[in-house]
Amino acid sequence: MTHVSVSGTGVSPVRFSLARNSKSQARRLCHGVAAAVLFFSFSLLAAEPGWKAGTAKASITPEPGLWMAGFAARTNPADGKIMELWIKALALEDADGHRAVILTSDLLGIPQNIYQHSCAALKEKFNLAPDQILLSASHTHCGPVLRNALYDIYPLDETQRDLIEKFSTKLEGQIVEIIGRAIADLSPVTVAAGQGTTAFAVNRRNNAEPDATRMINEGALKGPSDHAVPVLAVYNPDGNLKAILCGYACHNTALAINEWCGDYSGYAQIALEKSHPGAQAMFFMGCGGDQNPLPRREFRLAERYGNMLASAVEEVLLAPPQKLPPKLVTKMEMVTLHLGVSPTEAELEKMQSDPAAPTRRWATRLLADLKAGKPFIREYPYPLQAWKFGDRQLLLTLGGEPVVDYALKFKCNFGAQTWVAGYCNDVMTYIPSLRVLREDVSPLANPRWGYEGCYAFTVYGLPARRWAEDVEDLISQAARQLVQEVNTVKK
Repeated sequence: MTHVSVSGTGVSPVRFSLARNSKSQARRLCHGVAAAVLFFSFSLLAAEPGWKAGTAKASITPEPGLWMAGFAARTNPADGKIMELWIKALALEDADGHRAVILTSDLLGIPQNIYQHSCAALKEKFNLAPDQILLSASHTHCGPVLRNALYDIYPLDETQRDLIEKFSTKLEGQIVEIIGRAIADLSPVTVAAGQGTTAFAVNRRNNAEPDATRMINEGALKGPSDHAVPVLAVYNPDGNLKAILCGYACHNTALAINEWCGDYSGYAQIALEKSHPGAQAMFFMGCGGDQNPLPRREFRLAERYGNMLASAVEEVLLAPPQKLPPKLVTKMEMVTLHLGVSPTEAELEKMQSDPAAPTRRWATRLLADLKAGKPFIREYPYPLQAWKFGDRQLLLTLGGEPVVDYALKFKCNFGAQTWVAGYCNDVMTYIPSLRVLREDVSPLANPRWGYEGCYAFTVYGLPARRWAEDVEDLISQAARQLVQEVNTVKK
């Protein structure tokens, strides 16, 4: 609170004497002094440093003909467009001048090589360290294949690989460009946080897709889910929204088409930007590795789920904004995760005759590496971040496709309002909890189990069958350490 003495403002001290001035003159003098004091007080407040934010976006929609990432059953490249695909950047600066950038994207995931190249360029151009950079993917399954990611799933010839390489190189440049534009757009704002809810995410491991509608109607869905909708709202000085960042823990798989589309999160952002002209709507995926929008596979459902998400955000925006003090703390650790047992040469030779083409391609590639003397990796550097906005809002970001257990665990450990984002900075494969990892050991007790904790390693191309059993412990330990660090930074 700023206390102002009238005599110290540069305004001449005034003595009020009703004997020497009329009442109306006294009132005018009183009003004049009050106005001067208020003006000076507001000037001081305006001069105090606060939040700054900047936004920018760019279309990354490829031309038809590039392979789409996400569904192994596809037999042809993309052949059209439902909506534009975007990358969107939000730059933030706190009262101390500490900056961070959030990039959201209509991509299945950002591979390690693109993340590393982007971080190196952002360090060189804007002096941003990796803890200040959050590159998020919406995990739409109607986006493009990127460099060195999911190559074993599709029959990619040299022409296709060249197209993917050119698109990926262009994407790296666009990421750096729009982050630069967002930084150049930095201006005073107010930042607020809130949380809503919507319930279309269904645990796909515990609920069969053909039975989903019946089970929803009967209230009989099983398994854990996270229906929270985190919302970060950025307001211009005139009170209008500049940016809306929201999240949800559910696969962007309402559609299984061969046309470019942002899926339900794309529809949600369109609805929010229509409702708030001039605002930039952005989406991040939560821990939705084992969550699907059910029922699905219809345009009306994708749009419906997008509108449900947008409505949940609107409910948060209707409430009085929970403003955050202009303080941002960012921490990061690259956690060394251990891979499980690698396939043997004999196993790989046998898998070259597997009925599934992706498995054959995976085995053939690994067998060639083995015979060439190229050792299989046994560890993987896993990105984990902790950000704290103001004095209360914690955000944890995880790489890969984490299952919902991580969000529920971290909310239990660090507070129900904790935000947990997956699919950030590097999407290398699924991140199962120990529960899921053990459920996915053969013989499977449930025919829907096996993918998140085991089979996905083949899909993503890693030279193993699964993570080692310490995967959850290592991530949890690192999260606890990072949260302790952000909580102990002096305000």
